[in-house]
Amino acid sequence: MIDHPLTESVTHSAQPLKVACLRVGNECYALDIMCIREIIRAQQVVPVPKAPTFVDGVVNLRKAAIPVVDLRRRFGLPKATADEPKRRIVICVIAGRIVGLLVDEVTEVCSFLSSEILPTPYYLSGPEAEFFPGVCRRGSKLMMLLDLRKLLDSEREINLGQIKEQLPADTEN
Repeated sequence: MIDHPLTESVTHSAQPLKVACLRVGNECYALDIMCIREIIRAQQVVPVPKAPTFVDGVVNLRKAAIPVVDLRRRFGLPKATADEPKRRIVICVIAGRIVGLLVDEVTEVCSFLSSEILPTPYYLSGPEAEFFPGVCRRGSKLMMLLDLRKLLDSEREINLGQIKEQLPADTEN
Protein backbone atom coordinates (compact mmCIF):
# COMPACT_ATOMS: atom_id res chain seq x y z
CA MET A 1 0.00 0.00 0.00
CA ILE A 2 1.18 3.50 -0.73
CA ASP A 3 0.83 5.92 2.15
CA HIS A 4 -0.58 9.21 0.99
CA PRO A 5 -1.74 12.21 3.00
CA LEU A 6 -4.97 12.44 1.03
CA THR A 7 -6.15 8.91 1.76
CA GLU A 8 -4.77 9.05 5.29
CA SER A 9 -6.75 12.20 6.13
CA VAL A 10 -9.91 10.81 4.54
CA THR A 11 -9.78 7.46 6.28
CA HIS A 12 -9.14 9.10 9.67
CA SER A 13 -11.76 11.79 9.25
CA ALA A 14 -15.54 11.83 9.53
CA GLN A 15 -15.63 14.44 6.75
CA PRO A 16 -16.65 13.03 3.38
CA LEU A 17 -14.29 13.54 0.44
CA LYS A 18 -15.93 15.42 -2.41
CA VAL A 19 -14.63 14.42 -5.81
CA ALA A 20 -15.30 15.21 -9.43
CA CYS A 21 -15.84 12.03 -11.42
CA LEU A 22 -13.84 12.24 -14.64
CA ARG A 23 -14.29 9.87 -17.56
CA VAL A 24 -11.17 9.17 -19.59
CA GLY A 25 -11.74 6.53 -22.24
CA ASN A 26 -14.00 3.87 -20.72
CA GLU A 27 -12.82 4.40 -17.15
CA CYS A 28 -13.82 6.86 -14.44
CA TYR A 29 -11.40 8.55 -12.06
CA ALA A 30 -11.97 10.61 -8.92
CA LEU A 31 -10.28 13.98 -8.36
CA ASP A 32 -10.59 15.93 -5.10
CA ILE A 33 -12.65 19.04 -5.88
CA MET A 34 -10.46 21.15 -3.57
CA CYS A 35 -7.83 21.33 -6.32
CA ILE A 36 -10.34 22.27 -9.05
CA ARG A 37 -10.75 25.94 -9.89
CA GLU A 38 -13.26 25.58 -12.73
CA ILE A 39 -14.40 23.36 -15.57
CA ILE A 40 -14.57 24.74 -19.10
CA ARG A 41 -15.57 23.40 -22.51
CA ALA A 42 -12.72 21.99 -24.55
CA GLN A 43 -11.27 24.66 -26.80
CA GLN A 44 -8.45 25.23 -29.26
CA VAL A 45 -5.13 24.17 -27.75
CA VAL A 46 -1.94 25.74 -29.08
CA PRO A 47 0.88 23.16 -29.30
CA VAL A 48 4.11 23.86 -27.39
CA PRO A 49 7.38 22.61 -28.91
CA LYS A 50 9.46 20.21 -26.81
CA ALA A 51 6.73 19.76 -24.18
CA PRO A 52 6.30 16.31 -22.61
CA THR A 53 4.29 13.97 -24.86
CA PHE A 54 1.20 14.13 -22.65
CA VAL A 55 1.06 17.95 -22.68
CA ASP A 56 -1.33 18.94 -25.46
CA GLY A 57 -0.27 22.59 -25.40
CA VAL A 58 -1.71 25.74 -23.84
CA VAL A 59 -5.07 27.52 -23.82
CA ASN A 60 -5.70 31.19 -23.32
CA LEU A 61 -7.93 31.67 -20.29
CA ARG A 62 -8.52 35.26 -19.15
CA LYS A 63 -5.20 36.44 -20.60
CA ALA A 64 -3.22 33.58 -19.01
CA ALA A 65 -1.57 30.73 -20.91
CA ILE A 66 -2.62 27.54 -19.12
CA PRO A 67 -0.82 24.27 -19.96
CA VAL A 68 -3.19 21.43 -20.83
CA VAL A 69 -2.45 17.80 -20.00
CA ASP A 70 -4.39 15.30 -22.12
CA LEU A 71 -5.25 12.50 -19.69
CA ARG A 72 -5.87 10.13 -22.60
CA ARG A 73 -2.26 10.59 -23.70
CA ARG A 74 -1.05 10.52 -20.09
CA PHE A 75 -2.66 7.11 -19.64
CA GLY A 76 -1.49 5.75 -23.02
CA LEU A 77 -4.96 5.70 -24.57
CA PRO A 78 -5.75 6.48 -28.23
CA LYS A 79 -6.56 10.08 -29.12
CA ALA A 80 -10.25 11.01 -28.84
CA THR A 81 -12.26 12.27 -31.76
CA ALA A 82 -12.18 16.06 -31.88
CA ASP A 83 -15.96 16.40 -32.15
CA GLU A 84 -16.79 14.78 -28.80
CA PRO A 85 -19.25 17.29 -27.27
CA LYS A 86 -18.73 16.29 -23.63
CA ARG A 87 -14.95 16.90 -23.58
CA ARG A 88 -13.91 19.35 -20.88
CA ILE A 89 -10.81 21.02 -19.54
CA VAL A 90 -10.66 20.83 -15.75
CA ILE A 91 -8.64 23.83 -14.52
CA CYS A 92 -6.73 22.81 -11.40
CA VAL A 93 -4.38 24.50 -8.96
CA ILE A 94 -1.69 22.27 -7.54
CA ALA A 95 1.36 23.45 -5.59
CA GLY A 96 0.71 27.02 -6.74
CA ARG A 97 0.64 26.02 -10.42
CA ILE A 98 -2.40 26.23 -12.69
CA VAL A 99 -2.91 23.40 -15.16
CA GLY A 100 -5.76 22.12 -17.29
CA LEU A 101 -6.70 18.45 -17.55
CA LEU A 102 -8.35 17.43 -20.81
CA VAL A 103 -10.94 14.74 -20.05
CA ASP A 104 -13.66 13.05 -22.08
CA GLU A 105 -16.40 14.01 -19.63
CA VAL A 106 -17.03 15.27 -16.12
CA THR A 107 -19.89 13.04 -15.07
CA GLU A 108 -20.75 14.26 -11.58
CA VAL A 109 -19.54 15.55 -8.26
CA CYS A 110 -20.08 13.16 -5.40
CA SER A 111 -19.03 12.56 -1.82
CA PHE A 112 -17.37 9.45 -0.48
CA LEU A 113 -17.35 8.45 3.15
CA SER A 114 -14.15 6.98 4.55
CA SER A 115 -15.74 3.51 4.37
CA GLU A 116 -16.16 3.94 0.61
CA ILE A 117 -12.49 4.80 0.02
CA LEU A 118 -10.19 1.84 -0.01
CA PRO A 119 -6.41 2.09 0.14
CA THR A 120 -4.52 1.13 -2.98
CA PRO A 121 -4.51 -2.68 -2.98
CA TYR A 122 -1.24 -4.07 -1.63
CA TYR A 123 -0.74 -6.15 -4.76
CA LEU A 124 -1.00 -3.09 -7.00
CA SER A 125 2.68 -2.47 -7.24
CA GLY A 126 5.10 -0.92 -9.64
CA PRO A 127 5.72 2.67 -10.53
CA GLU A 128 2.16 3.27 -11.78
CA ALA A 129 0.67 2.67 -8.32
CA GLU A 130 2.00 5.94 -6.91
CA PHE A 131 -0.36 7.96 -9.15
CA PHE A 132 -3.45 6.37 -7.57
CA PRO A 133 -3.51 6.66 -3.73
CA GLY A 134 -6.84 4.91 -3.32
CA VAL A 135 -9.93 3.39 -4.83
CA CYS A 136 -13.39 4.86 -4.36
CA ARG A 137 -16.20 2.33 -4.30
CA ARG A 138 -19.85 3.11 -4.66
CA GLY A 139 -21.94 -0.01 -5.18
CA SER A 140 -20.40 -1.88 -8.10
CA LYS A 141 -18.60 1.21 -9.42
CA LEU A 142 -14.86 1.56 -8.78
CA MET A 143 -12.95 4.77 -9.44
CA MET A 144 -9.23 5.27 -9.01
CA LEU A 145 -8.43 8.34 -6.92
CA LEU A 146 -5.91 10.53 -8.76
CA ASP A 147 -2.84 12.05 -7.09
CA LEU A 148 -2.59 15.11 -9.31
CA ARG A 149 0.75 16.28 -7.90
CA LYS A 150 2.51 13.00 -8.74
CA LEU A 151 0.66 12.71 -12.04
CA LEU A 152 2.07 16.05 -13.16
CA ASP A 153 5.54 15.82 -11.61
CA SER A 154 6.50 12.62 -13.43
CA GLU A 155 7.04 12.23 -17.17
CA ARG A 156 7.00 8.43 -16.90
CA GLU A 157 4.30 6.75 -18.99
CA ILE A 158 1.44 5.26 -16.99
CA ASN A 159 0.49 1.73 -18.00
CA LEU A 160 -3.24 1.52 -17.23
CA GLY A 161 -3.51 -1.99 -18.69
CA GLN A 162 -1.22 -3.32 -15.97
CA ILE A 163 -3.14 -1.49 -13.26
CA LYS A 164 -6.56 -2.73 -14.48
CA GLU A 165 -5.32 -6.33 -14.48
CA GLN A 166 -4.35 -6.01 -10.82
CA LEU A 167 -7.64 -4.49 -9.59
CA PRO A 168 -10.37 -6.68 -8.11
CA ALA A 169 -13.37 -7.27 -10.36
CA ASP A 170 -16.40 -5.06 -9.73
CA THR A 171 -19.01 -6.75 -7.60
CA GLU A 172 -22.71 -6.12 -7.41
CA ASN A 173 -24.01 -4.98 -4.01
